[in-house]
Amino acid sequence: MKLSKELFSFLQSKEIQVDIVRPSTTYWQDAWRRLKQNPVAIASLILIVLIILVAIVGPLFSPYSYSAQNFDSTNQGPSAEHWFGTDGLGRDLFTRVLHGARISLSIGFVASLLTLGVGVLYGGIAGFAGGRVDNIMMRFVDIMYSIPFLLWVIMMMVYLKEILPENAGLISIYIALGLVFWLPMARIVRGQILSLKEQEFILAAHTIGASRWRILIRHLIPNCVGPIIVTATLAIPEAIFTEAFLSFIGLGVSAPKASWGMLASDALTSLKSYPHLLFFPAGAICITLLAFNFLGDGLRDSLDPKMRK
Repeated sequence: MKLSKELFSFLQSKEIQVDIVRPSTTYWQDAWRRLKQNPVAIASLILIVLIILVAIVGPLFSPYSYSAQNFDSTNQGPSAEHWFGTDGLGRDLFTRVLHGARISLSIGFVASLLTLGVGVLYGGIAGFAGGRVDNIMMRFVDIMYSIPFLLWVIMMMVYLKEILPENAGLISIYIALGLVFWLPMARIVRGQILSLKEQEFILAAHTIGASRWRILIRHLIPNCVGPIIVTATLAIPEAIFTEAFLSFIGLGVSAPKASWGMLASDALTSLKSYPHLLFFPAGAICITLLAFNFLGDGLRDSLDPKMRK
């Protein structure tokens, strides 16, 4: 069937052309546009930035040290001199909460970086290699999963106390997180790679002679960036809560250093008489965890093409 020119006509209205023709956007521009439409995620992002800035800069301008003791002003309530009050040794609680934010946030970000560095590469290699290599690598992941996380921490503390008695608790948490926090990321990336490596663009890359490493690094892993970023973001609050729990039961940071979990643990002995000692570190934990979780949910919605309206 031949098509004649009479069947077609030019658009006369520029407004119609504007409605039909839409400016092209990249994947990241579109993701940022959708993230900005989520007010809860944007508010969480702003709050996280403020928490990080206050944790970095705040202790530098505080007139008190996190470890300085003043027995003349013990267990004081919040006041103009001590914003969050003082603890049983007369230490300024506001300064200690800021110092604890440094430790708790550093543990969260270290866990996230380990999740990105080790988990992405390990899961990518396992999924792309397939066969026996994939089977062996994932059985190692299953073995690591079978060992309780608390056992890792206890083992590290027993070993490190002889070498580094002052920082054994903190370093043991870092090592324990490094040993197990990349495991969920490896499983997620492996599943994504298995579904992508048989796609047409991967076959085309094989056809033009691209190396296996180039295909993995330049083609497969970038196409998994959405789940990777979301998982890495949600790993931060999980690590912060894990550190708070370990410090709460006495397996984390040791005195005189302070973390949010350790401050909450110290407040239990005088909770009925001085509830402010628990309120402020527990509030800091809750606000930070909620902010990271809301941001992770927003990133999941904005980075997933299936969530487009």
